[in-house]
Amino acid sequence: MGEVEPGPAGPLEPPEPPEAPASRRLGGIRVLKRNMKRNGSRNCLNRRSRFGSRERDWLREDVKRGCVYLYGADTTTATPTSTSASASSSDLHLVLCTVETPASEICAGEGKESLYLQLHGDLVRRLEPTERPLQIVYDYLSRLGFDDPLRIQEEAANPDLGCMLRFYGEKPCQMDHLDRILLSGIYNVRKGKTQLHKWAERLVVLCGTCLIVSSVKDCQTGKMHILPLVGGKVEEVKRRQFSLAFSSAGAQAQTYHVSFETLAEYQRWQRQASKVVSQRISTVDLSCHSLEEVPEHLFYSQDITYLNLRHNFMQLERPGGLDTFYKFSQLKGLNLSHNKLGLFPVLLCEISTLTELNLSCNGFHDLPSQIGNLLNLQTLCLDGNFLTTLPEELGNLQQLSSLGISFNNFSQIPEVYEKLTMLDKVVMAGNRLEVLDLGLLNRMSHIKHVDFRMNHLKTMVIENLEGNKYITHMDLRDNQLTDLDLSSLCNLEQLHCERNQLRELTLSGFSLRTLYASSNRLTAVNVYPVPSLLTSLELSRNLLECVPDWACEAKKLEILDVSHNLLTEVPMRILSSLSLRKLMLGHNHVQNLPALVEHIPLEVLDIQHNLFTRLPETLFSKALNLRYLNASANSLESLPPACAGEESLSALQLLYLTNNLLTDQCVPVLVGHPHLRILHLANNQLQTFPASKLNKLEQLEELNLSGNKLKTIPTTIANCRRLHTLVAHSNNISIFPEILQLPQIQFVDLSCNDLTEILIPEALPATLQDLDLTGNTNLVLEHKTLDTFSHITTLKIDQKPLPTTDSTVTSTFWSHGLAEMAGQRNKLCVSALAVDTFAEGVGAVYGMFDGDRNEELPRLLQCTMADVLLEEVQQSTNDTVFMAHTFLVSHRKLGMAGQKLGSSALLCYIRPDTADPTSSFSLTVANVGTCQAVLCRSGKPVPLSKVFSLEQDPEEAQRVKDQKAIITEDNKVNGVTCCTRMLGCTYLYPWILPKPHIASTPLTIQDELLILGNRALWEHLSYAEAVNAVRHVQDPLAAAKKLCTLAQSYGCQDNVGAMVVYLNIAEEGCTCEMNGLTLPGPVGFPSTALIKDPPKPTTPSSSSGIASEFSSEMSTSEVSSEVGSTASDEHNTAGLEAGLLPRPERRCSLHPAPATGVFQRQPSCATFSSNQSDNGLDSDDDQPVEGVISNGSRVEVEVDVHCCRGRDLESSPTLPQRAPTPCHEERARGLVLGIRRQNSVNSGILLPGSKDKAELQKSPSTSCLYGKKLSNGSVVPLEDSLNLIEVATEAPKKKTGYFAAPTQLEPEDQFVVPRDLEEEVKEQMKHHQESRPKPEPSDEDRTELPEEFDTAL
Repeated sequence: MGEVEPGPAGPLEPPEPPEAPASRRLGGIRVLKRNMKRNGSRNCLNRRSRFGSRERDWLREDVKRGCVYLYGADTTTATPTSTSASASSSDLHLVLCTVETPASEICAGEGKESLYLQLHGDLVRRLEPTERPLQIVYDYLSRLGFDDPLRIQEEAANPDLGCMLRFYGEKPCQMDHLDRILLSGIYNVRKGKTQLHKWAERLVVLCGTCLIVSSVKDCQTGKMHILPLVGGKVEEVKRRQFSLAFSSAGAQAQTYHVSFETLAEYQRWQRQASKVVSQRISTVDLSCHSLEEVPEHLFYSQDITYLNLRHNFMQLERPGGLDTFYKFSQLKGLNLSHNKLGLFPVLLCEISTLTELNLSCNGFHDLPSQIGNLLNLQTLCLDGNFLTTLPEELGNLQQLSSLGISFNNFSQIPEVYEKLTMLDKVVMAGNRLEVLDLGLLNRMSHIKHVDFRMNHLKTMVIENLEGNKYITHMDLRDNQLTDLDLSSLCNLEQLHCERNQLRELTLSGFSLRTLYASSNRLTAVNVYPVPSLLTSLELSRNLLECVPDWACEAKKLEILDVSHNLLTEVPMRILSSLSLRKLMLGHNHVQNLPALVEHIPLEVLDIQHNLFTRLPETLFSKALNLRYLNASANSLESLPPACAGEESLSALQLLYLTNNLLTDQCVPVLVGHPHLRILHLANNQLQTFPASKLNKLEQLEELNLSGNKLKTIPTTIANCRRLHTLVAHSNNISIFPEILQLPQIQFVDLSCNDLTEILIPEALPATLQDLDLTGNTNLVLEHKTLDTFSHITTLKIDQKPLPTTDSTVTSTFWSHGLAEMAGQRNKLCVSALAVDTFAEGVGAVYGMFDGDRNEELPRLLQCTMADVLLEEVQQSTNDTVFMAHTFLVSHRKLGMAGQKLGSSALLCYIRPDTADPTSSFSLTVANVGTCQAVLCRSGKPVPLSKVFSLEQDPEEAQRVKDQKAIITEDNKVNGVTCCTRMLGCTYLYPWILPKPHIASTPLTIQDELLILGNRALWEHLSYAEAVNAVRHVQDPLAAAKKLCTLAQSYGCQDNVGAMVVYLNIAEEGCTCEMNGLTLPGPVGFPSTALIKDPPKPTTPSSSSGIASEFSSEMSTSEVSSEVGSTASDEHNTAGLEAGLLPRPERRCSLHPAPATGVFQRQPSCATFSSNQSDNGLDSDDDQPVEGVISNGSRVEVEVDVHCCRGRDLESSPTLPQRAPTPCHEERARGLVLGIRRQNSVNSGILLPGSKDKAELQKSPSTSCLYGKKLSNGSVVPLEDSLNLIEVATEAPKKKTGYFAAPTQLEPEDQFVVPRDLEEEVKEQMKHHQESRPKPEPSDEDRTELPEEFDTAL
């Protein structure tokens, strides 16, 4: 801890060290100065060097006290996102203060002129003297979602907060930003292209669009040479090192030669000057530079026509402030958006040359009347302010052709629009209009486009029946209209009215070309006359029972979408239309399509989720242009034949027939479509796929045959040379198909089959990226096979379960399966979290994370969120509190990665229910973004999540609007994301927040399963369909795979992820020993215990969620070490004896043992390596570890050495009684009691048997030291003579975190006892144990408190 420089005496100070001189006191604050090293990877201080005990005591006295981390200024060349991680040599000051302490007082104590605030590693603004830094921090945390004042105080003192909010004593700057603003220096300069002039020392400045050369002594008053560079040249002077020739444009071009001293300076000037000369117009871009004023040299660039100062903090009364911009004599365009001006800069109205002015998002409440002086203004953008009216003087701007006033506070259309005759658009999205006044619009004959999206429109008013002949486009999306009659708009060409509450819609069809009216409650749509120009009609997600008659008569209709309605039939006139190219009929109640008589130009036909049992026999012969057909989720038993003739004329390329009743008889029909590229036949009744038929589908690229009854894939698949994706999970395939010969194969999913072996070629195709073999219980992969697969990016295989372990008890209540598919994306941006045994095995945690376009954040959340939850559970028992804090802390821990990237997150926590005595477990679900969880209760779906998106949550949309975010036409906040709550994306604060929605429910016997899915899954599957699809699937892995397959067959092309958790929550499922369940047998013996109503056997991946993914970065030696290693077999006897030793009473998850108050972090399956030398010495040990057999090998042991600090460990006297003390010889040999699995990630765990290890037996983190589970399912006991608990205890004290471990046994070297001799061996071992003398307990044998240690590896 650094020295403490005391501040002045006063009530704001903590107790002062006696050695601190009183003369150094200042006032009101306390400064702790340190020059500490920062951790570059985490960008935060060492946690043990924050405060001393006195400072902490002072903070605890009042929640309004806290600390502010004050950083020194850093000058770097880094990007904005890495500014906060710049040079570690800066001083860091910890200022203790209160929420009332102003910035001026902190500056006085620090000797600084001003304080600066940086948000999210981006812009930096100067704090006003009266602003209170600590109050700013507290307000920020409160808006994030923290409610408890004590927790806010704690979070404010966390240095990790610096990635979101940081204070500086001096303004930080970046070299590349300084170069863009101004370059200057004293260099040797020569004028002219000839050598008549001599080299002379001059001051050279590059600012804006000009090069300025002046005398060194009289640089402010002497003669200046200004060289315009736009359109000129910057060339290298070859005869002189590090020299550049700057030339202006035009016939009278001038040239200046400048000689630089270093290569770095030469490159900086060349890079910046090249940007200037490449411009066609004189443009200066100084956006996002945290400027308060422009440099004075910029005013010498009199040719500037466009100046961009967006995202700065421009001031008015400064030498380079806004009040001096009238000096730009040729300025035509000025962008001052997002500058937080507050007041309109009146002097801007004197720049008469302006034609474009952008003042959006500046907090204006009104406009001055002087704005009418800008007579040349053509474009004025005032979006994102607080305007309620416009001045009448604005009507003087007769050249104004574009006026943006969206996302303000207007309650009616400003009357000044009637005077602005050059305007053709009224853009007022996101205001507070409640009445659609057509009468006012009728008086504005110059208005053609009207944008009223996201207002509060409820009713429509029209003064007379006179028609409006001018309005052609109208946008009324996201309002509250119930009835809409726009028949008076006789020239209306395009109407958007999605997401209202419309029941009836009436329009004029004279000029109508496109109509978008989805997501309403429409039962009737009236258009008169028939719209002869209509090309696109979208009426999906309504209550229509039939297709409107006028739509059947539209002669130019090309696109018709009536999906998600109540249609029962399709008119013949629609299907036989000679103009229709795309027809969407999905999710209706249609049973038949009319027979086709004539040829039709239809190209896309979507009829999924209907009641079809057959398709028209002439469909393929008459619709020769059909390229896409989706008939999934029907009851089709056969397919119509393709067109007759020797050479097929079919153009069909994409065919989706998933979830029907198709049999093998449909396969020959597919041969008539030789151009098929994508074929989905999943979840049908196929038993064979004829080899001769598959041979003819040579253009096939993607084939999905999952969920059938296939036993083999034909060998002729090798002829499909373009195939890149094969999905055939959940079949009965026993022979690995010959797909590894295909040159373009990328993705192969053969999970949940009956594979036993794999025959692979000598060389695998380089394109193979993903191979999924999970769920094949009889599959055994040899070392050579694993070595061959080592280059695959993702290899998924089963981790074989341990025999006779206690995990069969804990996994009785829940088991999970996970499926993730990338779709047509190049990368997978979805991650999942699954911990079947969480918090000492009495709960479970499941999560889903969707990064949309980024994969970094989902991976980070997958690795950290379970640990954060475990820490928060220790601090609070309130589910709402610890779940909210888990999300908020995870948001903070994302660090710099979360500044620009964001992710949806879903977390489900199952734990024993202490509040409801009638329930065994409770389920708490929290989410942000679009990931959702659905519980199946008595066969019905129960949604537990809330979708935080602008389209589905009007409250969140209103919140974002009130905070003046700009919502683009595609419904995205600032054009970035449609989500309003996410983890990450801190630069979009306060519009995007991390506070989650939280729901809790007790689990009962009626609860069957839990489904977690990302946005893509729930966009294509309803809650009821998802539940019904997997209710009767025995394997949760197969269930999750089925959901993803259905989503893809229903049209999903994005990343899709699904997790299915099967629940078996019932009192009769109790497996405690007190209910009569016998103990498992010894190591190596099958257990004779029987569980009441055992669940149907499932695959290892489904019962325990264990799957091993071998990354391409893993070496062959590391893969081999996972499979097995060599060791002696002298430990088998110890393992046998250990199984017969007494053990504590086992409890199930329904009746957990009483809490011991020991804080324990969730094991994270860390791998510790021991690189032993020939003499058996570890790199950090002076003495060889006793019992380690040194053979020079590299041994890996899966352990967890997370925090095991005991809080109330002293008050646990019953612990030694639960673990009876074995004999002295057994203690010395380090015998073990038995085996139990820790969770779905860690391998088998052997419990310690000695008395001094009893304190640690409850800790899964340390108990996993006693065994190593191999990928083939065997368990290898470690050396008897090595006390690994002591080694693990000492491990955190080492610098490297590694410790020595003995070698392991080969599975075939283990001592195996035949079943018929099992009882005899037990008796002999028992007799041998009883015959041993029992020594008197000594003082050394007494229970001692374990040493406390803390580590954070």
